[in-house]
Amino acid sequence: MRHESAGSAEKGCASARRARRTSPSVDAIYNANLIHIAPWEAAVGLLRGAARQLLPHGVLVLYGPYRIAGQHTAPSNHSFDEDLKRRDPRFGVRDLEAVVSLAAQHGLELRERVEMPANNQTLVLAR
Repeated sequence: MRHESAGSAEKGCASARRARRTSPSVDAIYNANLIHIAPWEAAVGLLRGAARQLLPHGVLVLYGPYRIAGQHTAPSNHSFDEDLKRRDPRFGVRDLEAVVSLAAQHGLELRERVEMPANNQTLVLAR
């Protein structure tokens, strides 16, 4: 088992703080199947972090199930949503419009939505 000294732990924390302050550095970020199996705060953090790290004209690509205009895209997505909420009431298939609105709060706009197999969607959000 490895033990860190207080000094090395402090260096690690300082490194993490510097990483949060870095300037934009990536052209694209891809995320699949996260925001429905995590609390909404995870989506907030993902979009906030993406906006901070994406270069101008960078894109955030999200893949997963979404409700569109408040409706599931298939009965299987409705069943999946109910199952997720039974596991944890903070989980669930998100409304596309809520994700797009959250993205806009962080300077990202929906550029493209692509219907995918298994009733999923790919969203392309850009600065």
